[in-house]
Amino acid sequence: MTLLDTPELPTTRRPFNTPLESGLRCLFLLEAMAPATCDVQRLVYLDYLLVHSADVPDGPASLHARMPHRGGQWLVRRQLVSEGLALMSSRELLDQRFTPFGIHYAATELTHPFLQYLNSAYAQNMREVAAWIARAFQTMADAELQGFMTTHLGRWGAEFDAGEAGR
Repeated sequence: MTLLDTPELPTTRRPFNTPLESGLRCLFLLEAMAPATCDVQRLVYLDYLLVHSADVPDGPASLHARMPHRGGQWLVRRQLVSEGLALMSSRELLDQRFTPFGIHYAATELTHPFLQYLNSAYAQNMREVAAWIARAFQTMADAELQGFMTTHLGRWGAEFDAGEAGR
């Protein structure tokens, strides 16, 4: 059997768009924002911004390539982020805290040492963008962050439509 004969991996074994990938991004975000905590919805917004940081004016280069209609991604990410948080929590890499405002998540004493093992260029970029997100958005109230996201939603990815219209 050659590499060309290798069957395609089942979707459940792919590392992209999985709870593992989403959970790792949440770990980077929570570490950058420690000791602050975040609820799931805030992490959904921040996860989008981590992947597509160049969508924000004066934001750093995005971790992933620009895609058409990417603005709608944060609307369907909640389940994936929730599953990622559950996975990381089951490994004690983040802490679930029950507050009067709902369940919040925070980095634990294991988060930083674990993330230090991830030293690829991609992980370093993620660390730097997560630190930028913490500086830019951590003090923003939940309603303000939601307003920011919904205000920009239609623009993120629409540049592809505008470019296609000129052809």
